[in-house]
Amino acid sequence: MSLPSSVLFCCNHNSVRSPMAEGLMKLHVGNKIYVQSAGVASDREIDGFSISVCDDVAIFDLLQENEFILLRDGSPKGPYKLLLGMQDRRLVFTVTTTKDEPAGQFILSLSPLKQVIKDYFAICESYFKAVTTMPPSKIEAIDMGRRGIHDEGSEQLRERLEGKVETDKMTARRLFTLICALHYRG
Repeated sequence: MSLPSSVLFCCNHNSVRSPMAEGLMKLHVGNKIYVQSAGVASDREIDGFSISVCDDVAIFDLLQENEFILLRDGSPKGPYKLLLGMQDRRLVFTVTTTKDEPAGQFILSLSPLKQVIKDYFAICESYFKAVTTMPPSKIEAIDMGRRGIHDEGSEQLRERLEGKVETDKMTARRLFTLICALHYRG
């Protein structure tokens, strides 16, 4: 079965169903086809529930496939449980084994990531606005910019984790998504 060249998910307000469908479709097909969502009316922000489900997808992906290796001497081998949190405007990574034994904790300043997180939120906002008013070529261009900023953020995160954790690009991307969600809620 061949895939279509593009898919458009539509609902009333583009605030819950269609953005979730778009996100899940992109998760499954990647860049093989052009995927977007739209609504008949654009009078609402993306629903918090949608954001929560997307967070769950990022968490599910991390659980299924990840590379996260503690580099400190004497650290227990994985797999690990990772608790991300905020404390005094800093990012806290608390790592335990699957048996809840402490494996390590480290705190990173969010300051070096603040600009890329801000840029990521701004381009996401532009993307969600564009979906209802712009032609597909413009939307695709904005989406490419969004992915570029997301890549930049995940690479900066990998650099910040250097010496503490070894991680691959996809794991860093998923962690960056969760950090953005945590920052959004924080």
